[in-house]
Amino acid sequence: MEKIKLGFLGLGQRGNGLLTNVLNNFPQVEVVALCDEYADRVEDCIKRVEEKRGMRPTGYTKHSELFQDANVNTVIISASWEAHAPLAVEAMKCGKICGLEVGGGYSVEDCWSLVHTWEETKTPFMFLENCCFGKEELVATRMAREGKLGEVVYAHGAYGHDLRSEICGGVKNRHYRLRNYLIRNCDNYPTHNLGPIAKLLNINRGNRMLKLTSMASKARGLSAFVQGKEEFEFLQDKHFAQGDVVCTNIMCADGSLISLKLDTSLPRAYSREFTISGTKGLFSVPDQVVLTDDMEFNHELEMKEYTGNNKEIYEQNLPAVWRNITQEQIEAGHGGMDTLTLQAFFGAALSGEEMPIDVYDAAAWMVITCLSEASIANGGMPIDIPDFTNGKWILREPKDVAELI
Repeated sequence: MEKIKLGFLGLGQRGNGLLTNVLNNFPQVEVVALCDEYADRVEDCIKRVEEKRGMRPTGYTKHSELFQDANVNTVIISASWEAHAPLAVEAMKCGKICGLEVGGGYSVEDCWSLVHTWEETKTPFMFLENCCFGKEELVATRMAREGKLGEVVYAHGAYGHDLRSEICGGVKNRHYRLRNYLIRNCDNYPTHNLGPIAKLLNINRGNRMLKLTSMASKARGLSAFVQGKEEFEFLQDKHFAQGDVVCTNIMCADGSLISLKLDTSLPRAYSREFTISGTKGLFSVPDQVVLTDDMEFNHELEMKEYTGNNKEIYEQNLPAVWRNITQEQIEAGHGGMDTLTLQAFFGAALSGEEMPIDVYDAAAWMVITCLSEASIANGGMPIDIPDFTNGKWILREPKDVAELI
């Protein structure tokens, strides 16, 4: 493909951020169409493109019209969570190269539909999980690839983010989180923490996730948060289904264990809690510590004695994509991760190379949401995780999202 002619589907908070990034950092990408069910969002974004690029993209309020636009060859989908899989399926069937924003799946069937559609159409597809491009996550992956952590036995990640205002402001902000927290109880946003871990553990490429168990705490945080706040008066008698903390354990074919945590409706600071434990070392972002056997550390000392020792190790193991990133790209979204994700997507779309995060990754990571929902509803019952590769995981070669040199 010679040139990307991009259409955006979904122009809320996330879609707006991605549009800004494209306009500021990807002059070679032509933004030709914008779509959202709310006409005011469409018009606002059209004006921004006109001001930045001097051209007027076509505006739509119906996604079917965007998919039928022959001038669009690539789409980024950043609509509501429940619309992600159906819209991606339709986009692929219409031959549009598809970049799908993250979110959990609503049914196993939805996840299979992504896989079956891609296998039938072979339309290029990438799951835009930006945390796979995180600095710490790529440093840890490089160290694991080089054997510095030994055999990885355990990995932990979290989506720890105080989202109380965003969730409860869902009606005013026309945001989809609120309706999910009112009626669902699950790990509703697993891919930020799972994606980098799955890549490091070569899930779908020599390894796979076999089974999970999930349990949720009681739901009290949001009910307490809205009390006495006039702007949230309409929620003060509502029952929230979503547990405040959800813990999920996943067993993998190679014997490694993954633990995930959702924690978004209680007071806290942001953290993905990324931690990798291997036979020769520990990589702990929360503790700001990297410990390896060749360091001859004193295991009887408390962790605080080593806090901050990760800085030099990060510099020594920093992949080229992070050594070469500019300040403008860092400021464009999520500390640079958004820019690196879009670089990978547009680069693969133009070259025709395999996408670094493919449809099998998307299905395997998204399905955790609906499977955790079933496990929680059944008292933490173990649930089998489908093999979306239908056995191909045994022979598929590992593929990292970036060069780790």
